[in-house]
Amino acid sequence: MARRSDHTRDELTRLALDAARKIVSEQGLKGLSTRGVAKLIGYSPGTLYQLFADQDELVMRLNAETLDGLIAKCRSIDFKMEPADTLMALARFYIGDVREKRRLWNAVFEHSLPEGRDTPVWLAERRQTLLGFAQQAIAPLFEPGEESACRHQVQVLWAGLYGIASLATAGKLPGTESAEAMVQTLVRNTIASLVARKA
Repeated sequence: MARRSDHTRDELTRLALDAARKIVSEQGLKGLSTRGVAKLIGYSPGTLYQLFADQDELVMRLNAETLDGLIAKCRSIDFKMEPADTLMALARFYIGDVREKRRLWNAVFEHSLPEGRDTPVWLAERRQTLLGFAQQAIAPLFEPGEESACRHQVQVLWAGLYGIASLATAGKLPGTESAEAMVQTLVRNTIASLVARKA
């Protein structure tokens, strides 16, 4: 078994997050515990509390890395395309990532903080970055001064995508539907309404 002196704090944090990812990927968020993570990396549970304030922070750090993976994919998109093409590319990356990492995204969807505890800035910023991609995609369909309306539309679109993705990861989509088809319809309807609004 490894000793605490065998690794630096950063190395231990990396080991713990990798172990947490393995557990959640195989068992879902319900299978995650600090004791399980500690056992997997060969340290005592007390060591984890020197790295993370509590299990909630461990989950949030793991969720942040899940979001980082999607953000990296979205950065590869050509935002000079037509809004519909850009938005569809973003949506496909999102749904594809959710399908590929179903249990990790379930952790993103399912985890909630205790009442009175705010989402950390570093996690909120990642969510805002994802929303910012969608806002950049549809911005050409709004006039100068309509930034608030654009942000509102992005929030509505995100809620729709979030709902589809949540149902898909829970296996609760209608039997005749696929997440990809539903996302395509959502994006097409969103773009059509914005184009009609601008006409």
